[in-house]
Amino acid sequence: MQEEFFKRLLNTTFAEIVGQQHVKNQVKSALLAKRNIIFVGPPGVGKTTLARSIAALLGDVELSDDAFRTVPVQNQKTRVFTGEQRFIRVQGSPDLTSEDLLGDIDPIKALEFGPTSIEAFSPGKIFRANNGILFFDEVNRCSSKLQNALLQALQEKIVTIGSYDVDFSADFLFIGTMNPSDNSTEELSSVFLDRFDLIYLTYPESEDDETDIVSAQAHISSHTDKDIIRFCVRFVRSLRSHEHVEEAPGVRASIGLVERASAFARIHSRSTETKDVFSVVESVLAHRLRLKPSVRYNMTTEEFVRGIFERFLQQEKRRLGGEG
Repeated sequence: MQEEFFKRLLNTTFAEIVGQQHVKNQVKSALLAKRNIIFVGPPGVGKTTLARSIAALLGDVELSDDAFRTVPVQNQKTRVFTGEQRFIRVQGSPDLTSEDLLGDIDPIKALEFGPTSIEAFSPGKIFRANNGILFFDEVNRCSSKLQNALLQALQEKIVTIGSYDVDFSADFLFIGTMNPSDNSTEELSSVFLDRFDLIYLTYPESEDDETDIVSAQAHISSHTDKDIIRFCVRFVRSLRSHEHVEEAPGVRASIGLVERASAFARIHSRSTETKDVFSVVESVLAHRLRLKPSVRYNMTTEEFVRGIFERFLQQEKRRLGGEG
């Protein structure tokens, strides 16, 4: 890591992330200690945004103008790469192979240069991340074989490919994400996890923080006032603590509920009202939450959302003295 990066890291406030100061301090200390990290948390809490903010701190650097992104040597063609250009994203999936990540032999080049020539090797994303960041989204969706393929790079900062006698540089910061409530995942081995520090992110700490996030990110009409935004946020937050909810909707649900209600009101050429929220609440939220087994056999998720919204609306009217 460059000394300039550490200076920028110490001075940054990670302004893109609202609140969560403890998480920001955890990130700073882990990066200062040159640790690879995995962000653990539900969808929509800012894991990707935080990783991109780290990439922006890297600054510009001159590297070789090829897929290996190495520090240039004499007479090698180079160009300047920004921090954002050295942020290489990999989407975790059971279908992802080690060849996708490390690279493979190009059959056309193999015919021209020979199957064991370096010229025939087509580097994968792990080399494009050299001297940058490899961002592995949903790392717990990758297979144990792929985890094993990453171990050498994480430990030694080099990769040995198949029949090649040379080691390739793979010096990058690894930032992964994982959703602990996702059931369609692979188990991460203890050997793999031993290479990381885990940093836990949660939903916005306060209603005000979440309202600020939604206000900043939601695409809404000018006729949607902050009271409606706060109403939607308060309702979604109430679901997270509801005794019947096993998996709760995240911040994207708050944003979606505000956007859809605003759009629904726009269709009818009026300012956004709570009746517009009711018109779209089932569409936005029903698939984003999971009920506990003892409840889901007695009612559908759609029925639950409609019923709980009606009760919530009545509570809000009483709280506001009958307004709304």
